Amino acid sequence: MAIPLKTAAFWAVYRVVGGSVMQQPADSVRKASDLRNRSLRLPGAKLIIGRADPSVSISQATYRTADGTEQGLRVYRPAGIAAGTVPPVVVNFHGGGWVSGSPEQSEWWCAGIAARTGAVVASVTYRLAPEHPFPTPVEDCYAATAWVAEHGAELGVDTSRLAVMGDSAGGNMAAVVSVMARDRGGPAIALQVLLYPSVDFVTEYPSKTENANAPVLSARDMDNVPRLYLQDADPKVPYASPLFADHHGLPPALIQTAEFDPLRDQGPAYAAALREAGVPVRLTNYVDAVHGYISLPNVVYAARQAQGEAAAALRDAFTR
Repeated sequence: MAIPLKTAAFWAVYRVVGGSVMQQPADSVRKASDLRNRSLRLPGAKLIIGRADPSVSISQATYRTADGTEQGLRVYRPAGIAAGTVPPVVVNFHGGGWVSGSPEQSEWWCAGIAARTGAVVASVTYRLAPEHPFPTPVEDCYAATAWVAEHGAELGVDTSRLAVMGDSAGGNMAAVVSVMARDRGGPAIALQVLLYPSVDFVTEYPSKTENANAPVLSARDMDNVPRLYLQDADPKVPYASPLFADHHGLPPALIQTAEFDPLRDQGPAYAAALREAGVPVRLTNYVDAVHGYISLPNVVYAARQAQGEAAAALRDAFTR
């Protein structure tokens, strides 16, 4: 099957304007990333990335990392929370190859999840490579999750019903945070929502060759990530490649993948590893979708179906 014309047309234009952050020299990555972030604020950007559900209020909070650095949380609170009701909470980690991106790029998705689940969503700002290589980004994400779990009263959330969620690099970190929480004795996680996650820096999968020149993420982008993010770290370390972790005792998972994505085959590989360890998993591959679809709801129509599936899985997990 061919990539849908609308998606291909969007990428042809964006590639000229934005280019690839992950193919930049290390000293140019931050400039390229900042340019991409500014493009999200252009007047016409909402036609591509969608608008936040207007019923959801958006505020800011801060958490402290393990070394005491303050970082931001973008907090999405749904309307209509009944008096005396304490909503569950979802901690979200944005994508961007560990080198770029911000919580704003996931705004349509996070606000929609809040509106459709009745949960508060806290989307995490974490430090980025190459200035802050592995393990700093994922340690920041774990610190943010622990902070949310410890400050439920301040946030007005029920931390006994806490889930993690992320896309691409953020999906990797949601998976790794789930492993860290198991290894470190908490916090308890009800569900891990992994959207086209990267889980393995070691193995070459057929989807990487099949979709080598796909929109949004290419095989060449993937090849450059270890140089920028892992640097001198062993790519097989479980907190970098969670496929190589012990998967026993991890929380249930929803894993979504995209047909035209070089990362596609990593999702089924992780689902198989979790199932082998007795972890309940739902795995869905979205036809005609490309990497990054949750940030492209007006280009990739599957994004809305994917959001509905994620919301249903979260509601079910919080009910259990």
